[in-house]
Amino acid sequence: MLPDPGVCPSLAKVGAPRCASESSCRRIPVSARLAGVGLLIAFLSSLGCVVRAPGVGLNMAEGDTLISVDYEIFGKVQGVFFRKYTQAEGKKLGLVGWVQNTDEGTVQGQLQGPISKVRHMQEWLETKGSPKSHIDRADFRNEKVIVKLDYSDFQIVK
Repeated sequence: MLPDPGVCPSLAKVGAPRCASESSCRRIPVSARLAGVGLLIAFLSSLGCVVRAPGVGLNMAEGDTLISVDYEIFGKVQGVFFRKYTQAEGKKLGLVGWVQNTDEGTVQGQLQGPISKVRHMQEWLETKGSPKSHIDRADFRNEKVIVKLDYSDFQIVK
């Protein structure tokens, strides 16, 4: 546990000598402490360490980094209930995000959640889809580590 940055380290122990210089006992602004925590989380995530978003339940991110990824699926994916099955699979995995048809005949969307669950969903999007769909290709872009989820559910956008 880190010492309280608002308390002089010399005063942390009873009977310890006081600071020689009052300037070394200055308080660190909350914004600086929060920025430091954000940098630490980003650094640890880049090393593959576990980062759990504050306020996220144990079922969502315990021991698993949260990520966000955009996707686009090519093939026979419209008119075959692809969006409905995608939403159901995403909800089953505990993911959040959205899915929609495009004017180009593809399906696109965004996934957010624990990395292991997102990877499972990516495989499902590449290989399975809805029963009557035929997937030619799946593109995944803009993958990034996130600290909190941007959505509360998995929605079909019309």
